[in-house]
Amino acid sequence: MLMPRGNAPSRIASKYSNFHGQGTLLSGELPAEEKISFPTVAKAIESAKLDDRFAGLKPIIRQVGRVHFDRPKEEIRMLREIMDEMKVYPCIEDTEVAIPDPFTSFEAAFCDYPSIMREIKKNGFTLPSPIQAQMWPLLMNGQDTIGISQTGSGKTLAFLLPAFLHIDAQYAQYRPGEKKPCPSVLVLSPTRELAQQIESEVQKYSYNNYRSVCLYGGAAREDQMAVCRAGVEIVIATPGRLADLASAGVIDLNRVTYVVLDEADRMLDMGFEPSIRRILFEIRPDRIVALTSATWPEAVRTLARSYTKEAVMCVIGSLDLTACAKVRQTIEEVRPENRFNRTMEIVDCLSNMFQDNFKVIVFVKSKVLADHLSSDLVLKGIDAQGLHGGRSQSDRENSLAQLRDGTIRILIATDLASRGIDVPDITHVINYDFPGDIEEYVHRVGRTGRAGRTGEAISFVSWSDRMHFTPLISILEKSGQEVPYWLREYANRYEYRKANGQEQPRKFFRRNNKDNFQTNY
Repeated sequence: MLMPRGNAPSRIASKYSNFHGQGTLLSGELPAEEKISFPTVAKAIESAKLDDRFAGLKPIIRQVGRVHFDRPKEEIRMLREIMDEMKVYPCIEDTEVAIPDPFTSFEAAFCDYPSIMREIKKNGFTLPSPIQAQMWPLLMNGQDTIGISQTGSGKTLAFLLPAFLHIDAQYAQYRPGEKKPCPSVLVLSPTRELAQQIESEVQKYSYNNYRSVCLYGGAAREDQMAVCRAGVEIVIATPGRLADLASAGVIDLNRVTYVVLDEADRMLDMGFEPSIRRILFEIRPDRIVALTSATWPEAVRTLARSYTKEAVMCVIGSLDLTACAKVRQTIEEVRPENRFNRTMEIVDCLSNMFQDNFKVIVFVKSKVLADHLSSDLVLKGIDAQGLHGGRSQSDRENSLAQLRDGTIRILIATDLASRGIDVPDITHVINYDFPGDIEEYVHRVGRTGRAGRTGEAISFVSWSDRMHFTPLISILEKSGQEVPYWLREYANRYEYRKANGQEQPRKFFRRNNKDNFQTNY
């Protein structure tokens, strides 16, 4: 019923009743014609009245907490400018949408929720991050919200705390002792590491003892099914495993009222769009949707337009691809055979300067290199671990735990760890191998300089990486970094050669996500 934007052919409407019943569509491929044209969200909401899957469901209570619309416009403009040049506007141009004032303190948002305030104070937070300041009132007002900001900007709590209040409001409609439908909240995440991180935040707040489950591949399916059948209010899941359990009838998605698509750009990049569409088809179309992303490519825009209604954009900084200005970015020309020695020099320097007060992620291009490099560092007396999709789930969790608690200082990782893993005190990133595209470079750099901290990213490059030099220079300039003269010369030489047919055209392939995919289903 809820599908990509477009006008639905009458023959689709006539056979719509074939899709009644939980999990029917999840178990099969979308018919070809239905991949092309589907009703808008508004039409889908009207159609839902005729859909027996949603018959008898209580209305969604959209507004929770206290939000305000009464501050002078000039004051709001100045506030948003101070908040990292925040921009807030309707997702669809030329539409009128009421936008609540941003919160300027935690008390303004959660003064009526002492358990949330206690946890906030325990964590030493002083002010909401810019993305939180505006996403909280939007979601608490029941509006579909799209949050675009760099990694490490606080997007998880931006959608999670309103979700707790949302569950409160839905359950207030039921009499004491009356069975409450669940789950009410669904968070879709691209990787199991990010899903686990979100669940840890849920457990940290323990709000009203709401139960949660984290669903991802690599863990015991039967155990996950048992938890789901026992009943949970919050589901955090990777798309593949959720689609699997939903098609098996383990989870009743048509009772979900609050949906989060976290790291939407990453999920689409990893090929999860079919699973996402199938999952959203099973959820009542009048749900509240929060979508977060670090970038705003056309694929994410299409997804947002297809599955939100009168959504509000909340953009921190620029929609253009940029790296965090708080991270110092250094580019070094280092041949592959010299990179291990250069890495050792950097690690020795960090040890001398910071003693044990540093943490480093070294990004490499392959699982084999991750294993070899971590072994070589251990042989040199340096505690290091590798992290990639070829390792068991328990090994990966152990590696991350050791990095978080300081048992190890260096993690050697493939791009699996470039997004979604929140180790807030990473001080340095080393790009041992330059990534396959400039977007991945930005996401790797974003592993440091999180939560307002500063950081440093050191990238090794050689002439073989020349096709990335022009966009790399653009990223460096936008974030106020120094551009080495030799990098400009290489970029100019490459562009000249390309213009004169001396460079072979690049063959573009979809990124090989085997390292990621096997961890998500």
